Amino acid sequence: MTAKAAAPRCAERVLARIAAREARIRAFSAHDPALLRREAACAPAGPLAGLAIGVKDIIATEDYPTGYGSPIYDGFHTGADAACVALLRAGGALCAGKTVTTEFAFFRAGPTVNPFDAARTPGGSSSGSAAAVATGMADIGLASQTAASLTRPASYCGIVGFKPSYGRYALAGVKALAPSFDTLGTLTRDVATAARADAVLKGPLPGAPATTPRAPARIGLCHTPWWNEAEGGTRRAMSRATALLAAHAAIEPVDLAPFATGCDLHATIMGYEAAQALAWEYRARRALLSPQIAGLIESGQRIGDDTYRAALVAARALRARAADLFGRYDVLLAPAAPGEAPLADTGTGSPRFSRLWTLLRLPTVTLPGFAGPSGLPVGVQLLGPRDGDERLLGHAAWAEALFPARGTPPHGDYP
Repeated sequence: MTAKAAAPRCAERVLARIAAREARIRAFSAHDPALLRREAACAPAGPLAGLAIGVKDIIATEDYPTGYGSPIYDGFHTGADAACVALLRAGGALCAGKTVTTEFAFFRAGPTVNPFDAARTPGGSSSGSAAAVATGMADIGLASQTAASLTRPASYCGIVGFKPSYGRYALAGVKALAPSFDTLGTLTRDVATAARADAVLKGPLPGAPATTPRAPARIGLCHTPWWNEAEGGTRRAMSRATALLAAHAAIEPVDLAPFATGCDLHATIMGYEAAQALAWEYRARRALLSPQIAGLIESGQRIGDDTYRAALVAARALRARAADLFGRYDVLLAPAAPGEAPLADTGTGSPRFSRLWTLLRLPTVTLPGFAGPSGLPVGVQLLGPRDGDERLLGHAAWAEALFPARGTPPHGDYP
């Protein structure tokens, strides 16, 4: 199929799936069939031709409003695409629409439901992107992570989540929350598509995707200092993943006790920086903020500058220790979330199993294929050294072939 033919076919495929599924899933904050068809009619040829993206609504788009999940910005138009959207469109991808995010990419949930169980959360804050990808309404979901906002939705929705090394993708046009951690990434249904997107997003011009599976020689097994918080589904997923990988590579446990302060350091830095990043919203529009985001800002305001600076120094020391781990291990295996997606009325789930890795700025790939006691998806993470993204994607492609097939949500077949 030519690139010229691929774009209209992609548009109609996506529109059919959205028509069949969006009323139930509610993954999109804005979607316009006419816009999608017009874009398809003049889409350039490129390495992403025939693929559609869902753009998390903290990411600017020229043709759709960007609301940041907040009533403060209802109907707000930036007038330009974020760098990541511009690069993907230049690579031939079509924009299916804007996907639901939690308020300012924090904890207040939007209307999106988990594709496997409407009573469960799809995770936060990249909830709409994850649900759209899991149900085939988008091929690539643009997502972001400041704590666990990409990894957790990938695990809960049974898809692949790639959070690259900190700073790998341009953040121009992406609403800031905590600049020490804010990282743009992707949600896809397989590693190969994540690699294709990565080859475009690492820009400014597309490169070759890291699609060749690469077997690691040695894997570090990281239950993390918070293993006591892992539920049965995550414990079984880690056990099963370990057994599958151990048949082909050496695996040994890693003692992460020296990293036990990581979650607290992350919370300190994130709170302080969020209070800075959302200073105008708090001062001028406080009545329109949720109690969750207002509480984050107010806790950040109580953190002294000396405490914040000390946390930055301690974080740098932990990053140096993490770099030493990869002198022994090619890749690390770790939990992605405490367990299956919790009930939506309890929140978007705990970020505990990703805070440390986000603090350390490491690339991570969340892989599906496992299930918890209710039959809902449970993922695991593979992590590589900072700036070892291509190698990590190769290891993830290798592991993906060994893991069970990804589950399909109800009515989620892809005709």
